[in-house]
Amino acid sequence: MARPAIVAHGGAGAGPERRANLEPAIEVGRAILEAGGSAIEAAVEACVLLEDNPVFNAGTGSVVRTDGSVLTDASLQTGDGRLGFVIAMEDTPNPIRICVDLLDEEINGLAGPGARRWADARGHLKADVIGRPPKDEIGDVGDVGPKPAEIIGDTVGVIARDSQGNIAAATSTGGCSHRPAGRVGDVALPGSGYWVNGAIAVAATGIGEAITIALLSKRVHERISATRDQSVDSLEAAMQWGIDNHIAAHHQVGLIALCGSGIGTGVANTDMPWLAWQADS
Repeated sequence: MARPAIVAHGGAGAGPERRANLEPAIEVGRAILEAGGSAIEAAVEACVLLEDNPVFNAGTGSVVRTDGSVLTDASLQTGDGRLGFVIAMEDTPNPIRICVDLLDEEINGLAGPGARRWADARGHLKADVIGRPPKDEIGDVGDVGPKPAEIIGDTVGVIARDSQGNIAAATSTGGCSHRPAGRVGDVALPGSGYWVNGAIAVAATGIGEAITIALLSKRVHERISATRDQSVDSLEAAMQWGIDNHIAAHHQVGLIALCGSGIGTGVANTDMPWLAWQADS
């Protein structure tokens, strides 16, 4: 029996005060795992809570593109080789749920209006209005409104391991502000924003173009796989290596990782709130 574990991040560039907003997601994932639930269920349900929280650039809190649209991306990958991702979905507060349905389909990715129609046919939640509200409408969740010239490119991500040793990574984003509606970032691209294979999972956040060019998650996954030492120190060293050697210093980027044993961890070249939990036995 493996020790259940979960790790989540709230986006590169977000301050440490956002750790408190991650706690409910970690708690939901923990409860699922302790009850014998799967890594997929834990990662997805934790991700849904982050999508539903307007302080994060994902789902409900997604940023606005240059044409005024709000489009969401998400991905889900498992250690047994299954994959589902969606790109540029309109009116979709929880795109991660569509990814679950794609895991066992012949196709593994959908984009744009066709993705939304596919989700409609399967009864997935649709919202007429989503997107990051103005500061004065946030209430008590804090000052999250972007400055006029600020590019918001963070994501949310969750990696979970269940008692059977299965592992899954769920990521979700609203993309980048001040970017065109057709822009595709790293979140939905395998090897870039995430990579899960066997008992090792990596997920990235930050400036998607830099992450994509670097194929960052795949490179870091390979680095972790190449060593027999999969301790927290080893995971952090691999993530730091990936950032130092493949990301320009002016790009804000962060990573979380989890392997077959031990607790998850995170590394970034900027602020990145993250939290991890692992069962005692």
